Amino acid sequence: QLGDAVDNQGGPWPEQPKHPAWPGQPSGNSLWPGENKPQTIWQGGGGNPDPAWNSPTPRPSGPGGWSNPYPGPGPGGWSNPSPGPGPAPPRNVFPQQNLTVPHHLNLPHGAYDKLLITIAGTVKPGADKFTLDFLTSSGDLAFHFNPRFNEQGKKVIVRNTLIGQKWGKEERELSRFPFVQGQSFEIKILCTNTEFKVAVNNSHLLEYRYRRDINPRNITKLSIYNDITLSKVTTETMP
Repeated sequence: QLGDAVDNQGGPWPEQPKHPAWPGQPSGNSLWPGENKPQTIWQGGGGNPDPAWNSPTPRPSGPGGWSNPYPGPGPGGWSNPSPGPGPAPPRNVFPQQNLTVPHHLNLPHGAYDKLLITIAGTVKPGADKFTLDFLTSSGDLAFHFNPRFNEQGKKVIVRNTLIGQKWGKEERELSRFPFVQGQSFEIKILCTNTEFKVAVNNSHLLEYRYRRDINPRNITKLSIYNDITLSKVTTETMP
């Protein structure tokens, strides 16, 4: 069932000027990049736009990242996907390289606090599902992230944990489903001492608290598989 088949509160990103927040968290300083007024980003999504998601760490701009038309921390951070208001980030902005799927990323130091994982790729046309699994050294699944495009006619992202070959309680509720068959995506997963935070295309999506008996330091691998192609999988440490 590993291929077929984890609540939730977190603070702003640490050590940032004027307290910019991870997308979707309260921030009185700025709207989501590229938006001058509240609007729905995803068709069928609902909800107000997420505030800006700025990274304190400089990182190179260019074909691998969102472009930034504004001066500021420069290559740093989540930049604006478009110079003006727009309903969604641009597509196909990542280098055209293909990583093998299934793809396995070793995490030799565990899912330590402030570890940021970036996954860029494209959902296959006609995709049924894809899966991200964070595995522990003992073979448990600390975090199972499973977007399904047609589960009895509905789109759902199932989150769960598998300990001792027993699944926990599924988490399914979300206000939106950000993935589109045949279109590219960028997933960012931020590890903390208590939970995973997941953002898709520069917009906060969900938080998943570590279940009982899960030590994030014992998470040793991220496996990615099913109906996607991959162009980039990277890790970095936030300050």
